[in-house]
Amino acid sequence: MSIHPSAIISDKAKLGKDVVVGPYVVIRGETVIGDGVIIDSFATVGSDYSYTEIGAGSRLYPGAVIGETPQDLKYKGERTSCILGKENMIREYVTIHAGTPTGGGITKMGDRCLIMAYSHVAHDCQLGTDVIIANATQLAGHVEIEDHVKIGGGCLLNQFIRLGTHSYIAGDSSINKDILPFAIAQGKYAVMRAANQIGMDRSGYDKAEIEHVKRALRIITKGGLRVEEALARVEQECESFPSVKHLLDFARKSERGIAI
Repeated sequence: MSIHPSAIISDKAKLGKDVVVGPYVVIRGETVIGDGVIIDSFATVGSDYSYTEIGAGSRLYPGAVIGETPQDLKYKGERTSCILGKENMIREYVTIHAGTPTGGGITKMGDRCLIMAYSHVAHDCQLGTDVIIANATQLAGHVEIEDHVKIGGGCLLNQFIRLGTHSYIAGDSSINKDILPFAIAQGKYAVMRAANQIGMDRSGYDKAEIEHVKRALRIITKGGLRVEEALARVEQECESFPSVKHLLDFARKSERGIAI
C-alpha cells in the first residue's frame, strides 16, 4: 500500500491490499476501497453521509469525485450509497453521485466501465458492465444503462431513460426516450437509425441472429406501425433468438416511450 502524506483518509474507510492513494486525495465517510485500486491526485471519494465502494483493480484519475451527495433538493442527508464494480476507469473530473431515498438509495456501476473526462453520472443511475461513456456526457438522475452500451462525447441524457444492451449513441446527441437494445441512435432528440451490426458482430453474435435483430428494429422504426402493432409483427416474422426476446421485453417495459 502506498499513501501520499498529503492525503486525508477517514477513520471509517477500509483500504484493501496494494492500494495507491496519490497527493491531496480525500477519502471521506464510510468508504471501502478494493485491492489494487489507484486513486490519483486531488480525487475525492465518499461523503460524510453516504456509503461508497470502489471495486478492485479500478483507477480514479485526477480530480474525480465519487460518492458525493446527490444534486437533489429533496435530499436531506439520508444515508445512501454509490457502488462501483471492478476494473473501472474513471477519468479526470468525472463526478458520480450517491443515490437518493426516493430513487432506490443507490447509484451503481458494473465492471470494466470507462467513463471519460468531465462526464457526470447523477444520483440513482444504474450502469451495467463494459459501458463506455465518452467525454463531457451528462446523465441525469435515474438513468438505466445495460451492458456493453457505448455513448459518444457531449451527449445529454434525460431522467429515467433506459439504454438497451449493445446500443450505440452517437456523439452530441440528446436522449429523452428509451433506446432499444442493439440500436444505433443519433440526434436532438435522438431517434434510432439502424441496428448496431458491427457491435453485435464484434461481440460474437452469429449472422442469423444479427439479421433477425436488424429485421426487428426495421419493423419497429421504419414500419409505420404503432409500437404495439410493430412488436406483434416482430413476434410473427422474427425468430425468437435471445436478443430478439430481450428487445421485445425491453420495449414492452418502456415507460418513457421508444425513441422512434
